[in-house]
Amino acid sequence: MGDTTQLGSAMAVVMFVWAAFRQFFPDKYQRDVRKYVNKVVSCIYPYVEITFHEYEVDSWFERSKAFISIERYLSTNLANRAKRLKASVVKDCESVVLSMDDNEEVFDEFNGFRIWWTSSKKIPQQRALYLYRRNNEDEHRFYRLTCRREHHDVITNVYLKHVLDEGKAIAVRTRQRKLYTNNKSENGRGNKRTWSHIVFEHPSTFDTLAMDPKKKKDILNDLMTFSKSKDYYKKVGKSWKRGYLLYGPPGTGKSSMIAAMANLLEYDIYDLELTSVKDNTDLRKLLIGTSSKSIIVIEDIDCSLDLTGQRKPKKKKEKAEQEDKDPVEKKVEEEDEKKKKKASEVTLSGLLNFIDGLWSACGNERLIVFTTNYVEKLDPALIRRGRMDKHIEMSYCCFETFKVLAKNYLDLESHELFETIGRMLAEIKVTPADVAESLMSKSDEENAEICLNNLIKCLEDAKEETRLKAVEDARIKTEEEAVEKKEKDGENVQESDAKIANDDKVQVNDAKEKSVRGA
Repeated sequence: MGDTTQLGSAMAVVMFVWAAFRQFFPDKYQRDVRKYVNKVVSCIYPYVEITFHEYEVDSWFERSKAFISIERYLSTNLANRAKRLKASVVKDCESVVLSMDDNEEVFDEFNGFRIWWTSSKKIPQQRALYLYRRNNEDEHRFYRLTCRREHHDVITNVYLKHVLDEGKAIAVRTRQRKLYTNNKSENGRGNKRTWSHIVFEHPSTFDTLAMDPKKKKDILNDLMTFSKSKDYYKKVGKSWKRGYLLYGPPGTGKSSMIAAMANLLEYDIYDLELTSVKDNTDLRKLLIGTSSKSIIVIEDIDCSLDLTGQRKPKKKKEKAEQEDKDPVEKKVEEEDEKKKKKASEVTLSGLLNFIDGLWSACGNERLIVFTTNYVEKLDPALIRRGRMDKHIEMSYCCFETFKVLAKNYLDLESHELFETIGRMLAEIKVTPADVAESLMSKSDEENAEICLNNLIKCLEDAKEETRLKAVEDARIKTEEEAVEKKEKDGENVQESDAKIANDDKVQVNDAKEKSVRGA
């Protein structure tokens, strides 16, 4: 009790002296005295403090990876030692995650040493009068580690590495994979939140993917090899990323393939909408905002922006047609071009740098996937090997693909109707989506055999539709050829008439000359 009284008296004296000093001495002398006092205290203070801020100076828009790892470590291993906790609910209220509340302290033990962790935040003075505001964008949160001075080397060289590694391992075990989409760029000022996300829960896997087994195995091997090739990519001097081009008709499973890739590798997906990106600068910001272990997807890239025409000079014929156009029509086209440029100024060059330029090395273990229905429309520079390393054709449904769908939808591996369906699929082009729709039971009364018969009828209808289309195409072609022949014959008649008229004119001129000579 006596020691406590003496300590209280000493603190009161110190506070009185400090108040008197601040009142009678200018700020300049206060700073000098404070500097020397800190030096004296640092000599006799037996502890070392290390601070980890949530946001670092050179990356204000991205949370510090060290801070995030420490947060996971403390929440998992030391939260039960804290007196005050804060809770966050994840995954549709299925679980609660507890972490240290602000201004809370816990201790950890490592190799017989004791370490103290403090969770704090600092609110700028200008925010003091506006504490009722809900957002915390201006709050500076940080963790402070305190240890004894003689343990400094062990803590910095061994313990901190243990904490960061454990935090990363916890992230891998507990991470919720996410599906991101980019926010529309604002004119005049950038959008601080470049990406929005939801939890990614797509059920597609390579087992359920309707695809030729040989092609599927080839893609699986390629993906697994890539995921284990960190040292190889470093050895050859390339960024640890790989490009995939998925092309084929609509309904052939391109989106399902992307979901299956993400589920296989446990990657996040960033669905990039190019028309919402203002310019190349914003495109780079989006790239920086993506994480490692992710798939960056641009679906229907041939429809996203007019990236092909930027490299191709107009032909003389196109220029002549442009000059001959009606002024009103020409003005409308110019206005449309201006609207396109206003909507997005992303260029082909900017997109190429996004894929494999210097900025593309800002993350590791990343896939870049393009999808298109019309691969011939894409600029060759965009899909060359090295950018889109693997080209995967998503084709029409074959018999092997049908068997996967029959297993998925009807739980059938064989049936007497399989032979008929296989023969028809060899003759008719139909997408896996159309086959899946026919195999899907629409009511409790529909059994497997009814669904297979529905598919056979669908194939018969598709065959008849193809036949009618071929007849119609042949008719149109015949008519076009007849018109061309008629026009050509007309041109020949005109040329013949012109030649006859020219010959008559020559004969008249000759006769005139003879009559003149005779006279």
